[in-house]
Amino acid sequence: MLERIVSALADYSVVLEPDEDRPEWWAGAPSVIRAPDGTFYLAARMREGNSPKGYRGYEIRFLRSADGVRFEPIASITREAAGVPGFERPTLLIDPATGKFRLYTCAWLKEGWSILRFDDAVSPDSFDPGTVRTVLQADAEEDDTIQVIGYKDPVILWARGCWHMYVIGLDRVERTYLFRSDEGETWTPVNLAPVFDNGGWHNLYTRPASVVPMAFGYMFVYEGSTLGWYDPNYNICTGLAYTPDLVTFHDLTPDAPLLVSTTPGPLHNTWRYSHWIRVGDEMFVYFEAARPNRSNEIRMGRVALDDVTVLA
Repeated sequence: MLERIVSALADYSVVLEPDEDRPEWWAGAPSVIRAPDGTFYLAARMREGNSPKGYRGYEIRFLRSADGVRFEPIASITREAAGVPGFERPTLLIDPATGKFRLYTCAWLKEGWSILRFDDAVSPDSFDPGTVRTVLQADAEEDDTIQVIGYKDPVILWARGCWHMYVIGLDRVERTYLFRSDEGETWTPVNLAPVFDNGGWHNLYTRPASVVPMAFGYMFVYEGSTLGWYDPNYNICTGLAYTPDLVTFHDLTPDAPLLVSTTPGPLHNTWRYSHWIRVGDEMFVYFEAARPNRSNEIRMGRVALDDVTVLA
């Protein structure tokens, strides 16, 4: 069954290319929602290759689509407008109570990697960059103990009457942490420890990618890297897990990543930052993947829903 997912996602279309077709320029970290009228909206992080690492995400770009395949740009928020050194992964949502659009992202601030939020908006092209604020940051002490020094790359969903936010917690590796909130502003940790273990092929980094409600429980898409890989900070691949309750997990791909780029660069097989969304009898999958010239682009593939639900 896993092989059918791999085969389906090898047949993809390109949603967004980097602004320059050269190494270290990336279009990636897609977050996709489907509005009640059927319109798809995508938020992406655009990255340049000139600044120091950690400061290269120059723009959150918003795109719109009628079919979820062909997108057109409609707006953007630059790092200068938001007053941050650079962006990483955005998360675009719709508040089920108000119907307004909600946007989170993360940036490297003087306090370390922090989760940011903007005021909700009536449409994805009307977020006010001046409303950006920190809603989660690490409270690390200045000593030599191993502790979380920052949080980044939020993956957020509304479920069971509250907001759930999975984030990467950075200590000497990257691990998956879970926070909850009633209103999406003040976040409380579910556990002080990571909720999904590092191990197997993802023994260095284990990071949240996407959470999909199923008939019973949830499919948890994760990504990671192995200590012995070349450049494991960026050479990130993807696996699958199952969770019945959003807190306990069963790793479905413990021995090797399920998804790697089908057009790898010389040393990078990156297939990461994926967002999985149910559309009819299919799962639409948006992901960032390595191209042969060490740049990354956003791609979109489809998986028959029956090939996914059996995993739960």
